[in-house]
Amino acid sequence: MARLVLKFGGTSVADLDRIRNVARHVKREVDAGHQVAVVVSAMAGQTNKLVEFCREASPLHDAREYDAVVASGEQVTSGLLAIVLQDMGVNARSWQGWQVPIKTDENHGAARIRDIEGGFLSERLEQGQVAVLAGFQGVAPDNRIATLGRGGSDTSAVAIAAAIKADRCDIYTDVDGVYTTDPRIVPKAQRLDRVSFEEMLEMASLGAKVLQVRSVEMAMVHGVRTFVRSSFDDPDAPQVGENGLPIGTLICDEDELVEQQVVTGIAYAKDEAQISLRDVADKPGVAESVFGPLADANINVDMIVQNISPDGKTTDITFTVPEGDFERANKVLEDNRGVIGFQNLEGARDVVKVSVIGIGMRSHAGIAAQCFRGLASKGINIRAITTSEIKISVLIDSAYAELAVRTLHSLYGLDG
Repeated sequence: MARLVLKFGGTSVADLDRIRNVARHVKREVDAGHQVAVVVSAMAGQTNKLVEFCREASPLHDAREYDAVVASGEQVTSGLLAIVLQDMGVNARSWQGWQVPIKTDENHGAARIRDIEGGFLSERLEQGQVAVLAGFQGVAPDNRIATLGRGGSDTSAVAIAAAIKADRCDIYTDVDGVYTTDPRIVPKAQRLDRVSFEEMLEMASLGAKVLQVRSVEMAMVHGVRTFVRSSFDDPDAPQVGENGLPIGTLICDEDELVEQQVVTGIAYAKDEAQISLRDVADKPGVAESVFGPLADANINVDMIVQNISPDGKTTDITFTVPEGDFERANKVLEDNRGVIGFQNLEGARDVVKVSVIGIGMRSHAGIAAQCFRGLASKGINIRAITTSEIKISVLIDSAYAELAVRTLHSLYGLDG
């Protein structure tokens, strides 16, 4: 017998037929003798509708009332799933975030989980009850509902798994695992049986949409073994693959990986924008004068390249920001032109970030050189480069995005 947390996303609970399919997955685990907690998202598209209602009501709506509105989507789904499970003869009860309680900070609309009291849920599970929990929500210090930001149900599930000391957290979605890259671009992309927390964190933050970044961070910190699985598989079909694991991708500690490939996957992110400041005075404090105001405006900066002029008097600074923050970042910089002292501000939205990821890169030389050589052979110019111990990211023109992904996927032997 194991203690499991099963999470189902919006497409998995999009209508009553799919909710019934989800219930069959849950019942299968209950019939196998497992203790089961379920975390659900709102039905596909419902959260967007609720967000739009708030915007139409008032562009400057109160964040606390916004949370009260958008959290209702998960309340509906959790109640419906509990009703369907009860109709199947499963002892189930729905619970909202504030009832557990899932305690968050005061940042309404994008709250972070501070604590979950797992004793209450553990008691229910030990009594044989399936707890159906509304994801994406908790209770803030002001005793009001708080939501965790988009994709927050993944974070809810992992946090609950950590709180109740679950043996596993299964994230059911509309794909059957984590792939070496986007199969829509590279049909030969392969599903990974296992991937380390660290690699998944890089992949999630660099463009892979399978899991929300904060959920991977939490899984890594608390050591929650996490599976990515498809909710569209037949609940009655065999659930274990040739490796003895559920069919999908296991996200786990590095020491659970049997073989460590040099490169695990290729990720890409299209929502990037490039900003260049030309002829900035080269003096102490200039970097802080540029990036300090951007930080104060909560604008994340990623790739940074600085070039010093031959005479050492001026420098060019190039960096990337999320495309959605491009206009705001330009305004912040223009407002601080006098302090920064740049001559020209240039920007581009037609860029994409392509990343090579793999823990095996730690012990293998020449991976970056291979990447640059491969891109050059296809006539792809690199605008900026950033590296870490297990990743190389390059910024290129968006027109070459798919060519770059296919080239690198083949170059590192990832084609199936």
